[in-house]
Amino acid sequence: MIDNNIRNFCIIAHIDHGKSTLADRLLELTNTIAKRAMKEQILDDMDIERERGITIKLRPVRMLYKNYILNLIDTPGHVDFSYEVSRSLAAVEGALLVVDATQGIQAQTLANLHLAIEENLEIIPVINKIDLKQADVEGTKKDIIKILGCKDEEIISISAKTGEEVDKVLQAVIDKIPPPQKTSSAKLQAMIFDSSYDDFRGVIAYVRMFNGKIKNNSKITFLSNNKQSTVIEVGHFTPKLKPTENLIAGEIGYIVTGLKDISSVNVGDTITLAGDPTKPLKGYREVKPMVYAGIFCQEGSDFEELREAIEKLKLNDSSLVYQPESSKSLGFGFRCGFLGVLHLEIFQERLSREFDLDLIITPPSVAYKIIFFDGSEASIKNPQDFPDENKIKEVYEPQMSVEIVTPRNYQGAIMQYVQAQDGVYQNIEYLDSQRCILKYLMPLSSIIIDFYDKIKSVSSGYASLNYEFNGYQKVEIAKLDILIAEKKQDSLSILINKKKVYENARRIVDSLKDVIPRKLFEIKIQAAIGSKVIASSRIAPLRKDVIAKLYGGDVTRKRKLLEKQKRGKKRMQKTGSIDIPAEAYLAVFKKSD
Repeated sequence: MIDNNIRNFCIIAHIDHGKSTLADRLLELTNTIAKRAMKEQILDDMDIERERGITIKLRPVRMLYKNYILNLIDTPGHVDFSYEVSRSLAAVEGALLVVDATQGIQAQTLANLHLAIEENLEIIPVINKIDLKQADVEGTKKDIIKILGCKDEEIISISAKTGEEVDKVLQAVIDKIPPPQKTSSAKLQAMIFDSSYDDFRGVIAYVRMFNGKIKNNSKITFLSNNKQSTVIEVGHFTPKLKPTENLIAGEIGYIVTGLKDISSVNVGDTITLAGDPTKPLKGYREVKPMVYAGIFCQEGSDFEELREAIEKLKLNDSSLVYQPESSKSLGFGFRCGFLGVLHLEIFQERLSREFDLDLIITPPSVAYKIIFFDGSEASIKNPQDFPDENKIKEVYEPQMSVEIVTPRNYQGAIMQYVQAQDGVYQNIEYLDSQRCILKYLMPLSSIIIDFYDKIKSVSSGYASLNYEFNGYQKVEIAKLDILIAEKKQDSLSILINKKKVYENARRIVDSLKDVIPRKLFEIKIQAAIGSKVIASSRIAPLRKDVIAKLYGGDVTRKRKLLEKQKRGKKRMQKTGSIDIPAEAYLAVFKKSD
């Protein structure tokens, strides 16, 4: 039986438009968290989220207000974490669309709105930051009405920071968002939308209950793999885990499965009662990683710790994919797939902080599709796997549909920069007299490194970016090998567009020259395609004055010592070891200013 007083909703918005601050005020108004325990960004419980001021993980919480049960899911705003948003939207019936009154509609506002409309959710438009002097409430209302087709009176204007008019948001959630849909089925159907791991109790599945009821000691089955377990505990998020007797249809809560095998619980899977199975729910579309990088430990003995750490983060980050790989220079590690470079950075930081691992990250690359002369195909995610050119018929790289929302006075500078990064102009859509949306098709390889930062720089911080996969385009690719002291460093190899190979080769060798420490012998740095060196540089040897202690005597004594030093340097050049610092891997893919 579904409780008609349940409302499930999430908050969607662009980065820094006030999602987490609004969530704080809702928790205060509903007395979900005592005032003495209240702090800013209460749902952003990772240190990285607080330091960066962004939401990385979705966060569910249950609130009680006027005899209603309000289940809120706070979502991220960055394009790299849009998969978290799509999972949240599938677990709720409505969404608060938050727009900053000082910035108006931004790229992720539009992207998240489209996702919510696809899920047929009830949209409640909210204008935030009306307390700021530069707030343009009327202009923002016009923008929202234009894209949403709603009426002026349906838009709620608030200040999440001061709490002004936030109570109207709660009332709108009760009045406008429908209760969970009733069905005739009494069989248990619970969809997993996230999960975490407890060292003592195993995997904890975060679920949206669609049908039936579940309680402690129930025997359950996971439909994707027919794995069975006995429920240790069920409960709600307050936002901490709070045990309860049972979970009923329409609710959002957690199930402590007791399973220690992390791979048994998959996001999007359906949980049913053992012995009384039912059909699986729709679940989620399978995520496609966009960026791949090698993750290695600086100490090879930490490999098993790295494996366990990645498995645990995978449970909490379903968009991550990984597989073991080995490198001659770095040993054993993993090739991991990410949704973008920010996703990679956050993953690296979590491994370092939460598991105390010292890591080396190889230059990120995209997955190229290779068509061979014999008609076969392959997806190349690692430059080391790039085949011989005489076997390749065609190479295709991922292409992205890019939308850039910008003030019109920065339009020319942005267009100039995007076209220099191989962007193909599609069209311009004008939001109003001041702002427009620039639409381009671009290769993913041009976006993944610092495209977002450069767009922000060119527009003085005003432009915003969204992109999504739009198929493949044909491209001419070369494998650029890096040699240090005439030894090929496979972990520094990259795949690069042939049009840009010479300028990038020069940039890379010059960058490496600045980060590799000097030795007592000369170090050559070379960039090569096959056996052809196309750029080179050298690190001059440290000079040790071997004749400093000499005084007087025959000049042949000095010559003898200098010749001995020269022979020693040649010998060291052949046998001496060179430690490649972590900064060298950053130097390979960081674009020049």
